[in-house]
Amino acid sequence: MKSVVVRSLALCGAILIVPLNMNAQNKVKQTAGREQLGDFAPEFARLNDDVLFGEVWSRTDRLGLRDRSLVTVVSLVSQGITDSSLTYHLQAARANGVTRSEIAEVVTQIGFYAGWPKAWEAFRLAKEVWREPAGDEASDGGRAAFARESIFPLGEPNTAYAAHFSGDSYLAPLSVASDARVFNVTFAPGCRNDWHVHRAAAGGGQILVAVAGRGLYQERGAPVRELRPGDTVTVPAGVEHWHGAADDGWFSHLVVEVPGTQTATEWLEPSVP
Repeated sequence: MKSVVVRSLALCGAILIVPLNMNAQNKVKQTAGREQLGDFAPEFARLNDDVLFGEVWSRTDRLGLRDRSLVTVVSLVSQGITDSSLTYHLQAARANGVTRSEIAEVVTQIGFYAGWPKAWEAFRLAKEVWREPAGDEASDGGRAAFARESIFPLGEPNTAYAAHFSGDSYLAPLSVASDARVFNVTFAPGCRNDWHVHRAAAGGGQILVAVAGRGLYQERGAPVRELRPGDTVTVPAGVEHWHGAADDGWFSHLVVEVPGTQTATEWLEPSVP
C-alpha cells in the first residue's frame, strides 16, 4: 500500500499478463481537519481526515485518485460551490494528472447540465490553477503527469526504433520470455509510427491493449480507429497498419507479440505526411 500525504486548507474535500500490482491502494493521509478544527470539533476533524480521505479517497483499487478528483470537481461545480474547497480539488485534480484541456472539456460539459454561470465561475478558478505549467510539465511536455496516470512504467526513450516514429516514444519491457513478449509503448502527443507489417511463416502478429490516454490505429484501406483504455486490437501477420497518439495528448498501449516462426517487422512509408 502506497502512502500519499495531503495537506490542504480545504476540509471537504484486459489482459492477464500484469507485471505490476494494479490492485494496490494509495493511502491518503489528510491533516487539515485536525489542524483547523481539532480543538473545536474533534469528531468532525476525525471524520474528515480519517474517513473521507483516509478511507473513501484511499480506495484507489476501486477508483483512482484522478477519477475521484474529477468526480469531486463535477459534484462541487454542479452545486455551485466555488469557494476554497473547489480551488483545492482543482489543484488536486491537476496533481493527480488531469490536464488543462481535460478540465476545460469537463467544465464545458458541466455547463450544459448544471448551468452556464456555474461553468463560468469554475473556469475562473481553473484558469488560475492551470495558469502556468507545472515544473515537470514545462520541461517534459506533460510526460511526468501522464506517467502518474498510467499503471505501467513508461520506460526508456525508444531509440532503437526512433527512425520509424514521427515523434518521441518510450519503451518498457514487461515480459521478455521467448513465448510471452510484452512491452508498454508510450507515444508523445501526435507521435505515430510508420506504416508497417509483421511478417511470419506461421503465427505471428501482435495484440495491442490501450492502457492510458487516447490513441489512433489504422489498417490499410480502413478508417482510422480511436483507442481508449481497455480497447484491444488484434493485428494478424501480413496486415499493413500504423498506430500512435492523438494530437492532443499522450498515449500508451501494451504490445503482446504473438509467437510465430520466421517473424520480422517490415517498415513502410510514414503514416504522418
